[in-house]
Amino acid sequence: MTAPLSRRRALSGAATLGIGVPLLAACGDDGGTTAGDPATSEAPTSSGAPSSAATTETATGGSSAAADGLVAAADVPVGGGVILKDDEIVVTQPEAGEFKAFSAICTHQGCLVSSVEDSKIVCACHGSTFDITDGSPQGGPAQTALSAVKVSVSGDQVVES
Repeated sequence: MTAPLSRRRALSGAATLGIGVPLLAACGDDGGTTAGDPATSEAPTSSGAPSSAATTETATGGSSAAADGLVAAADVPVGGGVILKDDEIVVTQPEAGEFKAFSAICTHQGCLVSSVEDSKIVCACHGSTFDITDGSPQGGPAQTALSAVKVSVSGDQVVES
């Protein structure tokens, strides 16, 4: 004889099915091409909202952009920057025509920085902020600057030097 099903156990099972089934469906094969197929690779996308002094843009899909450069110079706002998630690089433009780049990995605990706002690179994990000019820590628990990445402009692209 089995024990009666408790209310807690029934709700737990229902919650597991409600969460698990959609996740498994999302992982299923749709019969399409693979993510590595250049014909279906996504172009870099941008998201973010403008702040008072700078715009934050986060690009993904670095593989197609890397053929021409890291990012189009026109896509890096003056006084702001672009986070290239796949490359783990943040490209900034502190002054018009002056491009800087840094590791996008926060020196506090290794989180990927989340935005560029008000002339600061921001890590939302623990609130660290870094200067867009030299990557130096400006606030929060991080005590070490972001590592610089050498970049230059080639044509209309910011490229790694």
